[in-house]
Amino acid sequence: MNPAPSAALSPTQIDTLAINTIRCLAMDAVQQANSGHPGLPMGAAAMAYTLWTRHLRHNPRNPRWPNRDRFILSAGHGCMLLYSLLHLTGYDLTLDDIKQFRQWGSKTPGHPERQLVAGIETTTGPLGQGFGNGVGMALAGKYLAARFNRPGHDLIDYRVYALCSDGDLMEGVSSEAASLAGFLGLDNLIYLYDNNHITIEGPTELTFAENVAQRFEAYGWFVQDLPDGNDVEAVDQALRRAQAERERPSLIICRTHIAYGSPHKQDTAAAHGAPLGEEEVNLTKQNLGWPLEPKFYIPEEALEHFRRAIPRGAALEDEWQRRREAYARQFPDLAAEWDRYVSGELPDGWKEVIPTFSAAEKPMATRQASGQVLNALAPRLPLLIGGSADLAPSTDTYLKGFGDFNRHHYGARNLHFGVREHAMGAIVNGMALSGLIPYGGTFLIFSDYMRPTIRLAALMEIRSIFVFTHDSIFLGEDGPTHEPIEHLASLRAIPNLCLIRPADANETAVAWQVAIERRDGPVALALTRQPLPVIDRSRYAAAEGLTRGAYILAGAPAERLELILIATGSEVSVALEAYEKLTAEGIAARVVSMPSWDLFEKQPPSYRDEVLPPSVTARLAIEAASPLGWERYVGPSGRVIGMTRFGASAPYKVLAEKFGFTAANVIRHARALLGRG
Repeated sequence: MNPAPSAALSPTQIDTLAINTIRCLAMDAVQQANSGHPGLPMGAAAMAYTLWTRHLRHNPRNPRWPNRDRFILSAGHGCMLLYSLLHLTGYDLTLDDIKQFRQWGSKTPGHPERQLVAGIETTTGPLGQGFGNGVGMALAGKYLAARFNRPGHDLIDYRVYALCSDGDLMEGVSSEAASLAGFLGLDNLIYLYDNNHITIEGPTELTFAENVAQRFEAYGWFVQDLPDGNDVEAVDQALRRAQAERERPSLIICRTHIAYGSPHKQDTAAAHGAPLGEEEVNLTKQNLGWPLEPKFYIPEEALEHFRRAIPRGAALEDEWQRRREAYARQFPDLAAEWDRYVSGELPDGWKEVIPTFSAAEKPMATRQASGQVLNALAPRLPLLIGGSADLAPSTDTYLKGFGDFNRHHYGARNLHFGVREHAMGAIVNGMALSGLIPYGGTFLIFSDYMRPTIRLAALMEIRSIFVFTHDSIFLGEDGPTHEPIEHLASLRAIPNLCLIRPADANETAVAWQVAIERRDGPVALALTRQPLPVIDRSRYAAAEGLTRGAYILAGAPAERLELILIATGSEVSVALEAYEKLTAEGIAARVVSMPSWDLFEKQPPSYRDEVLPPSVTARLAIEAASPLGWERYVGPSGRVIGMTRFGASAPYKVLAEKFGFTAANVIRHARALLGRG
């Protein structure tokens, strides 16, 4: 069966044809891959179509247009919905790419990945993450508008749309993010809820019987509940009402039917995460009035209708460019700052304000040094914005003089995330995806609550900065519930995450420089609660060695070297004290400060061998954390002074003595390694 000529099609018929094109592309791609999730794209096709063809302000020929609306498929398992929309509206995603769904090297993996196709705003799949990212994008939009817009000159007025599922709304990260979004009044946030009543195990009523509308109203959202998500006109009007809302984020609940049109699998869990089967695909196509052949059929009328997004998007961007030109004439300084934001360039001279610290100063916790660096950088880096999960006084993450971000002051730069670590991570990622330089702070122990967001930041290669203080057992009296042991090893295991544990105030300053300059992945800073001496750089190597991950802080040349002491963070001072005493005994030792394994592994082999000469096998690593992983640096002949049990509640100096993080214990192990015990 072939559709009638376009002249004979009414607007309603065009809508139906276009929606069924999405459904059938999804069915065919999943069936050919023999893997995937056909149900959501088929059930949500109508509401997604309505958004993309009637409301979404985007330009397929310039997917990074700064004032575009953002669309997030938070329910990333339904990615064939997004891939179909991107191809049909003219993005750089071909039909051949869709035919390679879920195959090696394709641009259409089993969940959307932002690096693969321009037009995918964020990598989704772990449920709830896209929901939180969208809150970050909306927050960024509010900040950018407050920063740049002037009366009669709006550079930024985009909206953030997302499609989320019942699984998204079950995840705790979504609850945290929704609560904060409602509190902040992010009216530029509009989410469509694909309420299909089905999860992978069966009907949602197995575990999810709450009143979602009332829950989101309690969060402070504007909620609309549509009985039929296939009613294009009803979805259209709901979106218009949401756009008119000026005080609250919006949730549009759309009752949909998973695998819509499938005679035997609609409204069943069987359609969630498996192909329909060849026979059911054919029956569904017949039910929808669709030709059985060819596979991946796209009617010309539907394609022409979708591709109107190209001239429409060009016109939208052209109109915005005229506004930008008028803005530049009236506000040249702001326009220059805007251009830096768009290009990602940092302002001239920003590094010059980074403080240096004297060894004559009293001992200083690296969290305190971090706070001083942040506050020095803030006036020079207007895109630097962040906060903490209700721990700003403890994490030293507050920017003095830059106000508190809230619904009455979107131009402020201190974010109060509340006790919502997981949402904080997802929101920070959303801000990073929006071109800001965002940071979020909490105790290192609570990185456990943020791990999915940290992992996704690394996967997406975005500049999220995670500030983790109270980085070891030396937070002391709060005890083992708050003392991280396995966390450094756990974070080091995440590919493309740059974890830095600086040894003193000056290494902390350089660590912030690395974090600001890094463009291809997140940085996690592990900072101390307890004070540390500022290392005398007139006697020891400069802190800039941190940029290479590890460097020779002090010690004998390679030709007569007997022993290498390797340490990170607060234990570097312990290693230095031991080194001085070992040197006085005539032992040719070296201290290597190794704040970042990630940065060190990126150095050429010649540099790594210079720092850790292969011929020197007497190596001792000192770190108040799990020893897991240190074998790669100490080798089979070396030792690690670490933590193989949970900590304890006591003053930090007592803990250092009890757990062996003292110069005396380091010397004892060093002598044993050298056979001089």
